[in-house]
Amino acid sequence: MSVRLIRSRLLVLGLCAGLLTLAGCSLFVSRKPAPVAVPPAAAGGTPSVPDEGYSRYGNPETYKVLGQTYRVLKSGNGFVERGIASWYGPDFHGKLTSTREVYDMYQMTAAHKLLPLPTWVKVTNLENGRHVVLRVNDRGPFKDNRIIDLSYAAALKLDVIAKGTAFVEIQAIDRPDAELSGGAVIETAKATKMYLQVGAFGEPANAERLRAKADAATDEPVRVVQAKSNGRTLFRVQIGPIADVDRADAAVQALANAGISEHQFINQ
Repeated sequence: MSVRLIRSRLLVLGLCAGLLTLAGCSLFVSRKPAPVAVPPAAAGGTPSVPDEGYSRYGNPETYKVLGQTYRVLKSGNGFVERGIASWYGPDFHGKLTSTREVYDMYQMTAAHKLLPLPTWVKVTNLENGRHVVLRVNDRGPFKDNRIIDLSYAAALKLDVIAKGTAFVEIQAIDRPDAELSGGAVIETAKATKMYLQVGAFGEPANAERLRAKADAATDEPVRVVQAKSNGRTLFRVQIGPIADVDRADAAVQALANAGISEHQFINQ
């Protein structure tokens, strides 16, 4: 083995060891899509609900990945988020998560950038209405425009395996055992439409200016919706409905190119 190769391997091992207090080395590796094959054993069992506090690992006040700083939430109470989910599988199976637990792709778990670890959440696939309850015990995903990385079992139950991504809603829950009567929950409800909201204004003229700018940047429909919030009338600039994740990614990139970087996903 050459001296250069030995030095290269020692450097990689040293970096992983130094970063282990923040997360498993998987935190900094791009999450490749796992094979689409669905083994029968990957049904995912009922998650256990231990009486546990937050982990001593994976919960720094802030951390930095790929030049971006993330601030970990103190609590998941009341947390709700909508956006795009991805999933990770065999490439990380058996490796350490950010809490230093071993990642098992057949368990109902997930990775999130901001929620304290561990946090129980209900994840709903907004494209088909299915939802599951799972335990967030890892950090990620760090690809742009993704909000959660599902385990293989969770992605299977939500029907995300083949497509690789889906529009989802994440809701932190206090009592997962109440949600888990009869096992990990899968229910089918009405799918919803997804929009990108890029601004909300008290003055309609400001909303109209942003609408025109967004309309020039993207091929997706752009609208201004009037709504009441805390007694105020707001004019919200929204793009959509967006048909799928690929078009959402394209719209976000087009908006960013036009200088519109702030956005949030909403469903109706």
